Amino acid sequence: MHGSNNPSRSARHHGGATGLGPSAGPSRRALLRSAAVGGLAVAGVGALGPGVAAAQQVTGTKVRDLTGPAETGRFAAPWTDLGIPARCPDGSTLFVCGDTFDGEGVGGPDWRSPVGLRSSHSAPGSLVIDGSVGGSRAVGLVPEGHTGGTTAIPSDVFTVGPTMYMHLMRGVIYRTHHTDFWRSDDNGETWHYLCQWPGDSHGGQFQQKSYAVADDGYCYVLSTAFNREVTSALLLHRVPQDALGNPAAYEPWGYADGRWAWGHPPTSVTRERRWGEICFRAMDGRYALTWLNMNPLDIRAQSFALPTSNLFTTPEQTMIVPTVPGQERGNAVASPYGGFIIPGSSLGDLHIAVSQWYDNRNYRVMQYRVNGLAG
Repeated sequence: MHGSNNPSRSARHHGGATGLGPSAGPSRRALLRSAAVGGLAVAGVGALGPGVAAAQQVTGTKVRDLTGPAETGRFAAPWTDLGIPARCPDGSTLFVCGDTFDGEGVGGPDWRSPVGLRSSHSAPGSLVIDGSVGGSRAVGLVPEGHTGGTTAIPSDVFTVGPTMYMHLMRGVIYRTHHTDFWRSDDNGETWHYLCQWPGDSHGGQFQQKSYAVADDGYCYVLSTAFNREVTSALLLHRVPQDALGNPAAYEPWGYADGRWAWGHPPTSVTRERRWGEICFRAMDGRYALTWLNMNPLDIRAQSFALPTSNLFTTPEQTMIVPTVPGQERGNAVASPYGGFIIPGSSLGDLHIAVSQWYDNRNYRVMQYRVNGLAG
């Protein structure tokens, strides 16, 4: 099903819990906790599933907190998450964050989503946030009144030439009414609506999208359902870079009549599972996929030669493992999620933005450095 170009459609008719407060339904934090039941993982290679080869050991270390009262409180954004990083045309790095609050903790005043926090630097080793879209108060990048508990959660931000693109999931969290797509021609300062897709496109598995910008004129798009409690396929599409805002230009990759081909109905390119955040990037002449894995809870990566490589047999390498507050060291993080690849990284020296949320004053974005990924 192709999407609509009608910007007047609203997600705000949905009511219900947002997952942001202590009395809400299943929250992101609760889902992370439930996924970790049964003991903590150990560093290295996670449970890979049938037919997936093991890979070399991976190590990880924390570089810094990117957000928090000390880091981003001066932009009225002490409490925020995701921080999807994108290199801007002017060389700065924009971190696009999800549900953001001022005040004393999560659920405090001035709820905005998404917001843009900026580092004037581009090198992964120098990414201290020193600005925001909006100046002293990080503003919401698009209209979102949170009526009835709706929000606008970013799933990806990326740059093609002089233009930045942002994909949002709209509705009450985990009940996606539609997704929409925006562009910016001024380094993320202002955003202009392009198009949208219904939340039930491809059986609801075209909600959470991540774009790899290739050197062949295409973007390759991986997608899942946006609900950590739902088992979802991982679907692959391609779209010409000059037609990103045209839903009809997205061509699926699928298996039919005994072969994989473009134009076939989309079928899962790896085993179905419960997916958290995903990040798909072209880098080092290859492709990298990182994601929050829900069972067992960890953040994983795969590296492969082509967008159409066989991900069923590509090794899955665990980058971040869960632990409990106070026991964080190396690549062990309390209540981790996210795992977005930071521009300027390489497979041999990968930097990722990892989120954390285990109480209303421990909700942040952090930078981790990962070594040992197979390339």
